[in-house]
Amino acid sequence: MPTTHLLYLHGFRSSPQSAKARQVAAWVKNHHPDVTWWCPQLPPSPKQAMHEIMAGIAGWPGSQGFERMAVVGSSLGGFYATWVAEKMGCKAVLLNPAVEPARDLGKYIGEQAAWHNPDEKFFFQPEFVDELRDLHAGPLKTAQNYLAVIAKGDEVLDWREMTARYAGAHIRLVEGSDHALSDFDDHLPAILDFLDLAA
Repeated sequence: MPTTHLLYLHGFRSSPQSAKARQVAAWVKNHHPDVTWWCPQLPPSPKQAMHEIMAGIAGWPGSQGFERMAVVGSSLGGFYATWVAEKMGCKAVLLNPAVEPARDLGKYIGEQAAWHNPDEKFFFQPEFVDELRDLHAGPLKTAQNYLAVIAKGDEVLDWREMTARYAGAHIRLVEGSDHALSDFDDHLPAILDFLDLAA
């Protein structure tokens, strides 16, 4: 069944203006105009972010029927995408996904600047760490639903930890590259093939 609805979740301090989000959005618009596309600006609170995501896709199809949704997530968005995919039973593409953000983001408590608009500030609250802990999806029910693009050159996250978390999934292990996947163009064909977007 082709994917008819596609959700994209950006990472920490990021936005729908990220290079990867814009590339996927442009591809969907130009080649799959009938596919429903949504890339929301996520709030700093993980609990609020997930509430908004689930409300936004409430009318979307799951893994059954003639229509199907899928989710793409980058970094922290990959952590969120895993939670969504486990709930919805849908496919997910994870781009250098955060594995233990409750551990890793504790050092970012305080005022932060948005990556694509440094004038835009937000406050990362201590309770957000607990919210991240609550959103850990646990063991994957259907590992084959996942494609993880993991860069050994990621300067933020450990590729070994990412690979272990998604054991049994389709893994595209990249020699070199970086956390932002600056070579995203090279991986887009494999990602699109996995998503199988409706014509």
